[in-house]
Amino acid sequence: MSLVIRPAHPEELGAVGALTLEAYSTDGYVTATDDYANDLLDAPSRASGAEVYVAVGEDGGLLGTVTFCPEGSDYREIAAPGEGEFRMLAVAPGARGRGVAEALVRLCLERSSELGYRAVVLSSMAQQAQAHRLYERVGFRRTPERDWRPVPSVELLGFRLELSGPTSR
Repeated sequence: MSLVIRPAHPEELGAVGALTLEAYSTDGYVTATDDYANDLLDAPSRASGAEVYVAVGEDGGLLGTVTFCPEGSDYREIAAPGEGEFRMLAVAPGARGRGVAEALVRLCLERSSELGYRAVVLSSMAQQAQAHRLYERVGFRRTPERDWRPVPSVELLGFRLELSGPTSR
């Protein structure tokens, strides 16, 4: 499958938000009435406070998205100085199993390396086992000391990957 990873264009941000919410709701992680659903939909705000990337297929259709949070971004949750962080990794249900999520994760590793960061971190819902397998395959390790709860009913697990130099795609 031919895939292009690039920054989201302003006119795509509505579709990026919709794709993000669709991916999370299809898997049962949120419902349209959850407070977090509004955050997932609000890609324009994310793009003004972080870096929003998309995976685009041969036909130009959006296949996935990720929000990269460099130092200074209000969207950072668990990153320390010298660490990159990404959030809201989402792949359209019809595009799963084709390497889209891994390509977006690797973009975040490359971006962190470009910025001179020593590591990349992320938070993931405890029930996102498939995502955890991807993160571990790419080289992330669980960091239980970074686990946290944004609200009492949601447990987020911390993951960290130490960068040893340029990352490869």
